Amino acid sequence: MDKFLTLQNIDEAAKLIKSRTKYKPKIGMVLGSGLGDLADLIEDADYIPFGDVPHFPESTVVGHQGQLVIGNLEAKPVMILQGRVHYYEGYSMDQITVPVRVMQRMGFDILIVTNAAGAIKRDFVPGDVMLITDHIALIGMAGLNPLRGPNIDEIGPRFPDMSQPYDRELMDLARKVSKSSGINLREGVYVCLAGPSFESPADLRFLQTIGADAVGMSTVPETIIARHGNMRVLGISGISNKANLDGSTITTHEEVLEAGEIIVPKLKELVLGVLKAL
Repeated sequence: MDKFLTLQNIDEAAKLIKSRTKYKPKIGMVLGSGLGDLADLIEDADYIPFGDVPHFPESTVVGHQGQLVIGNLEAKPVMILQGRVHYYEGYSMDQITVPVRVMQRMGFDILIVTNAAGAIKRDFVPGDVMLITDHIALIGMAGLNPLRGPNIDEIGPRFPDMSQPYDRELMDLARKVSKSSGINLREGVYVCLAGPSFESPADLRFLQTIGADAVGMSTVPETIIARHGNMRVLGISGISNKANLDGSTITTHEEVLEAGEIIVPKLKELVLGVLKAL
């Protein structure tokens, strides 16, 4: 029988984090592959390795530092997950989303999720930034929904609504910031696959047919958990590689990390602008 995390487990993790920081943040952020540098902007930060937190999974992927960074950003207390863990690393959906559960028990209102994503839409190019307007929970549809198992009634309902997974007011703020900053903000639908293999050309053509604009291996489980607990979510993808619909190019993780160097300055400006406007 599967073993699921309990409310007690989540509260034990929250208690440890509270004991190791002087801040009381209400905004959480998850930084994807190659995007962890944003955490360097936090002032007077407290650092907590994932391994120090009870029931937290530890990241094993290059480009994911695997620590909590807590402090002030644009004069607002925030907690950043510098790196994340993924289903393909061998963890359960329950485990990879425990950091969001902990945020909920600590009273967080907003979650900003970022990722490195592959382009499906033909005119997206590496270095683009895409506002996630909706998602396709493909692995959730196939049975790997992070809400599988006993419902935690203290956090949210058994059957949560997902008609607006990404907060419309936060999206409008991001659009205003991008316009004033001169950032060419793409918009689109993100689809989450299990990974870790990159998609075949036939995979990408299928995903294009069902309405996806960018593809990755994260974010959607975190968003589902956040919405279950009524957190407002802003999602941003950094486009790390061009659509390989005909099999003419090879995609590598190194390419994803290199694209992050172009994406990070845009992401910083966008996220800091949104935080300032909140």
